[in-house]
Amino acid sequence: MIRRIFFYFSSLILLLISCTSNRLDVNTSKTSVNFTFVNLDSMLINSSLSEIPQLLNRYSISSEGVLAYELGHCLGIGGFKDQGSLDRIQMFRTEPYIKRLEKQIATTFKSKSDLQSQILDGFSHLKYHFPKHPMPTTIFYINSLFVSNVYCSSNEIGIGLDRYLGAKTSVIKELPSQEFFQWMKDGMRKEYIPRDVLSEWIAKNMVTEVDGAFADKMIRWGKILYLTEAAFPNMDKHLLFRYTKNGYDWAEHNETSIWKYLVNEELLFSKNERDHANFLNEGPFTVGLPEKSPDRLGQYLGWRIVHEFMDNNESISLQQLIKIPYNTILQSYEIEE
Repeated sequence: MIRRIFFYFSSLILLLISCTSNRLDVNTSKTSVNFTFVNLDSMLINSSLSEIPQLLNRYSISSEGVLAYELGHCLGIGGFKDQGSLDRIQMFRTEPYIKRLEKQIATTFKSKSDLQSQILDGFSHLKYHFPKHPMPTTIFYINSLFVSNVYCSSNEIGIGLDRYLGAKTSVIKELPSQEFFQWMKDGMRKEYIPRDVLSEWIAKNMVTEVDGAFADKMIRWGKILYLTEAAFPNMDKHLLFRYTKNGYDWAEHNETSIWKYLVNEELLFSKNERDHANFLNEGPFTVGLPEKSPDRLGQYLGWRIVHEFMDNNESISLQQLIKIPYNTILQSYEIEE
């Protein structure tokens, strides 16, 4: 009798452990990453014009690099070649709004130590699962003039600090509402930076882009978000998705309804780009669903499908996951009625 009770409780404990264990919560103490953080924005703003050529020449200006992206695509200065480039840099940094914007960036990001620790930790977790995959060499802090949150090349990352100042700051309130809707401003939260950096790196350099049916793109986003979760296994789920807590709760409680809508509207294998955008792109909500829904619910559902697939196939590594066809993963999905 005692032996039977002992066996029962032992089995119960093992069951509880198996139900609560997180295969992504790994020990990275022996995994290290090494890259440099460079405040390119501060260099452009605070250096004398005579110092700028030497400072910029420290970094490559390849056509896909962050420096070229910052000077050309974001600031409209163009390639750094002549005195005209210096003149345009001077015009940029003496413009009154830019001065206020730079002051707010310096105040909001006076210390970046916690942010850098989170990013390093995220890449350490990613390298644990992908030990041979190239990692970034340099991470730049830039002022993107609200062009983008994060830009990635094959070996560099640029973080647009201007996009993370918070909706309530005066420089963000000043942005024209016809171009920067309130939902865009509400998303300019600095706590999103680590997940944005890792998810953008993963999307750019690790999970191949696809051009086909909606389901294929949905599962690709599911893989990206699953790898982002692997980088931050203990991150609150609403932060993982760039949702509010209420937005994540809505998605979690309406998974069945989201799936049924896609099936009933025959969207899973649609190749219509508008259908794809409605469910995958950022917006105030997901088009076709109630306005209280969060946006990008196609990404969320893709993550749920990939997560269930990986939970049911623990022998499959993350390296193997990114190569598995979308229809193999989709076929294993079982929705609770």
